[in-house]
Amino acid sequence: MISAVASRVEVIKWMEDFVSEKITELLKTVEESWQPADLLPDATLDNFLSEIKLLRERASDLSYDLLAVLVGDTITEEALPTYESWLMTIDGLPQDPNGPWMRWNRAWTAEENRHGDVLNRYLYLSGRINMREMEASTQYLIADGFDLMTDNDPYRSFVYTSFQETATNISHRRVAQLAKKEGDNVLAKLCGHVASDEARHAKAYKAFVGKIFEADANEMMLAFEDMMRKKIVMPAHYMRELGVDLGKTFGHFTDAAQRLGVYTSADYTDILDGLIKEWKIETLTGLNEAGERARDYVMALPARLKRVADRMKVPELEYKFRWIAY
Repeated sequence: MISAVASRVEVIKWMEDFVSEKITELLKTVEESWQPADLLPDATLDNFLSEIKLLRERASDLSYDLLAVLVGDTITEEALPTYESWLMTIDGLPQDPNGPWMRWNRAWTAEENRHGDVLNRYLYLSGRINMREMEASTQYLIADGFDLMTDNDPYRSFVYTSFQETATNISHRRVAQLAKKEGDNVLAKLCGHVASDEARHAKAYKAFVGKIFEADANEMMLAFEDMMRKKIVMPAHYMRELGVDLGKTFGHFTDAAQRLGVYTSADYTDILDGLIKEWKIETLTGLNEAGERARDYVMALPARLKRVADRMKVPELEYKFRWIAY
């Protein structure tokens, strides 16, 4: 425990040894990591063309909504340069390239980088995607940037990453399950590997927030409340297609995900409920009056959100994405 009136800079500095531990515990070395080439046909082998033919045959049976969600997930993953640069701007994060925070950022980025690579390569080989349209959407998302409403504050930022990495784990895991059901075991295995990475990343960011609660419970509680009042939005909420207004494509993407049950409003509530339990919000001590009010708000929020989710109808209107060839 450090000073009860510690600044965020002091807390982040105090956490350096803990972050070093998490790099070793929750990130994998290059030598032990899977690579996209492990999961897709090998162009150096004589059976490459026959493997591609089989991949395309399996992909031809994938449903339209599943393809749409897969493309949206791929674009999200490929916007990694934006996320890496955003983490570098968090206030109080030491910029020492050999320090644990920057080593974490690079190692996390290195793991994440494989996700966009493997998903992009699969979609290209499937023959069902207009790759130029998808690539334009990726360029848009990186160029447009995004506003996560964290104000570059480390406490708010790690609430966001805890939530977002958990959500991406759910999304990729569910796509894997649907792909297997629709007969594409290669895609199922691929998405399962990505989901497994995201689960480890979520565990790390949740651990960072848990550590901050140990040192600065009141300010961390206020940051948690603030992020939930603003509502967590996914980094791809600025996703768009060529010739389509900003914001519209993301809405159609989330509709497809809701129809499939890949990621729903109920999942949002479940993630929040899980974070409340993970960080032991109900039994926190050392809160002042504002902190207690923040706790009360967050504790009551899952029930409120569940009532809203129960009233929501599954979107029925299907949309023709420019990304999908057929």
